[in-house]
Amino acid sequence: MKTRIEIVICMFACLTVICAGLGGCGDSGLGGYTNGWMYPSEVDTVYVEMFDTRSLRRGHEYVLTDAICKRIEAETPYKIVSDRDFADSVLSGQLGSIGSGVLAMDRETGRPLEREVQLRVTVNWKNLETGELLIDNEIVTASSTYSAQLGQDFDYSAAVAANRAAQRVVELMEETW
Repeated sequence: MKTRIEIVICMFACLTVICAGLGGCGDSGLGGYTNGWMYPSEVDTVYVEMFDTRSLRRGHEYVLTDAICKRIEAETPYKIVSDRDFADSVLSGQLGSIGSGVLAMDRETGRPLEREVQLRVTVNWKNLETGELLIDNEIVTASSTYSAQLGQDFDYSAAVAANRAAQRVVELMEETW
């Protein structure tokens, strides 16, 4: 005959196994991890509109749009299409600002040693089948540093920051947990 302690231990062990099963891996929808896609499954193709810019510094919106397209193709299950009529969804946005600031100065000459470029991007993503906004005016920021002493310039750093912003845009395309 089992003692009360053995029964309690057995019940505790069974309860632990059941709870671990509910919160573990699988597509149960009860929490935890999933074996499914990280991205909305109702979308297969994306049309990426050329990002607009409010900045007086022109040309960086092309770099940003190109970086976003490359990241979507490389990191998501989606295909980029060049015709909006064949797309399941449209990704659009605006490069709101692109600016620079000084991070470090040379004490003797007063010249900048290191500078920083900051980007601010507004992103929208719309499912054309349902009309649902998958991303609604989300703000993405990114920055990068550069130094003239290392042969780097504003355009180099702006391209690095645009690539970081593109990475964050693709992260926004993931489904929320």
